[in-house]
Amino acid sequence: MAVLLVFYAARLATRTRIPVRTAIAQRSELRSTSATNGKVEPQPQANFEAHAPFPGLIKALYVHEGQRVTKGTLLLAMDDTDARTRVAATLAALRNAQAIYSATLKGGTQEERLALGGDFQRTQTERDQAQHDVDALKKLQLTGAASASEVTAAEQRLAAANASLLLLEQKKTERYDAADLARAKAAFDEAQTSNAAAQSLLNQANVRAPFAGTVYSIPVSKSEYVQTGTLLLQMADLSKMQVLGYFDEPEIGKLRVGQPIAIEWDARPGKNWHGHVERVPSTIITYGLTRNVGEVLITIDDADEGLLPNTNVRVTVTTANEGNALNIPREALHTERGTSYVYRVVDGTLRRTDVTVGNLNLTQVEILKGLNVGDVVALGSTNGQPIGDRVPVVEAK
Repeated sequence: MAVLLVFYAARLATRTRIPVRTAIAQRSELRSTSATNGKVEPQPQANFEAHAPFPGLIKALYVHEGQRVTKGTLLLAMDDTDARTRVAATLAALRNAQAIYSATLKGGTQEERLALGGDFQRTQTERDQAQHDVDALKKLQLTGAASASEVTAAEQRLAAANASLLLLEQKKTERYDAADLARAKAAFDEAQTSNAAAQSLLNQANVRAPFAGTVYSIPVSKSEYVQTGTLLLQMADLSKMQVLGYFDEPEIGKLRVGQPIAIEWDARPGKNWHGHVERVPSTIITYGLTRNVGEVLITIDDADEGLLPNTNVRVTVTTANEGNALNIPREALHTERGTSYVYRVVDGTLRRTDVTVGNLNLTQVEILKGLNVGDVVALGSTNGQPIGDRVPVVEAK
């Protein structure tokens, strides 16, 4: 009976203690990550898009999607008949404007200058003759051989000849004023611009690779009629790629430029790429129907032409990586009115202890203040009973 009574008392004392699972605060590596989806795209300086410079037919396609090309390779050609006609018309207008501007600078065309020169020489001869007549009549007047009216008439002829000569001299040197020159120069400049634009359109009719890369999209076909601005072809240097990652709004505050990124693509299982955060979001956008996200620009550091443009990938950013962090399981942490705390197990009794937390991940949380290495914390009861401060417990086996 005495043995039974002792056993019953011990059993009763044990049943009043709540069985709990426990963990020990310890130092170890603590990595915090955040994962989301993203889309691969070429870096802007390594991407090329060709658009139709004018409406017309696709005359020839010289490449196919996925083809690697070298710099200068002819990729596509459009029918350039109309473009050549426009170049010829603008070239004729340019030459005409150039001739007019040159003539304005020189005081007229060659024919006009020759005619003016002849008029000038004839008038100069007439002026010299008039001067000779005046001189001769004045001498004759002194002897009474010529009348005063004859001298006056000769002087009038001389004055008229001098006036005509002066006018021709002005035509020869100042035929066009500043406004005439400005108009001729403006017409010449406009003709040059028109011809350059027409020539540029003609040059764009034949699309060549601006750098070595891979053609990844050709949305048109041979003999298809396209409008101005239609996308004809896309190519890129696939060794220079980036990812646009879509991080949910609560995660954005953890992001910093330079944080390491792991990239996975379901089409290449087991293959990983690595990159870093190049630019953090500056605004929030709506993605899909319900997600509010920030667009994070990610540079791929080891792009090996294995990732294709516009593919969907999974990106994981490491927001923190503490090599020797004091940490406990996240399920041991409780929060009430903005205060974080845990239940330490001290001599078989729970003791509420306020703590200061640092980084955390899905399973662990860093403790900056409130615990020491080796402290035992309660995770929860094994029988569903609530735990609290000063509750007697027993560690579950």
